[in-house]
Amino acid sequence: MTGVSEPMTRDGGVLDGFHIRQVPGDIGTEVSDFASEWDDVRFATRVWERQTDDGHQVDLRVHVMRGERLTDLAALRDFLTEYHERDLGDWPLTDFTHGGSAGLRDDSQAFWLAEPGVAVNVLVDPGQVDRGQLLATALAVVAVSERNGSVSSGVEPPAAARPPAD
Repeated sequence: MTGVSEPMTRDGGVLDGFHIRQVPGDIGTEVSDFASEWDDVRFATRVWERQTDDGHQVDLRVHVMRGERLTDLAALRDFLTEYHERDLGDWPLTDFTHGGSAGLRDDSQAFWLAEPGVAVNVLVDPGQVDRGQLLATALAVVAVSERNGSVSSGVEPPAAARPPAD
């Protein structure tokens, strides 16, 4: 026993073809799903929130976005700059890698292009979820294989674990 405890997490379920394998365990437990569209991009959104004295507080949001204009990371960044009403020149973004895809993040969100036309955006309340938990949650969002409904991590299993080819 190391004396260091791992942060509690829980499964976030599947949202529009992506398995949210973990969310921070101390975020709100009220979960809602929404579908919307903005500027020709369709959103499937899952929100985790908590009840407060003033109403509700959103702790975590995951958006799966689908649209032809999401062609590469630069196009995604430009779209999210408009959507979140940010000033690109005043938005300090840091590179990160999600599987084989390049992504961008700041203290409250991470986003990446899963494939042309499909992107994921994970947003947190930085007062409730720290940067490390944000990145761990973002990295835990993986595509679900359409072929058999299983979760694809983007990493090939060892040859001994793969089924034989037909």
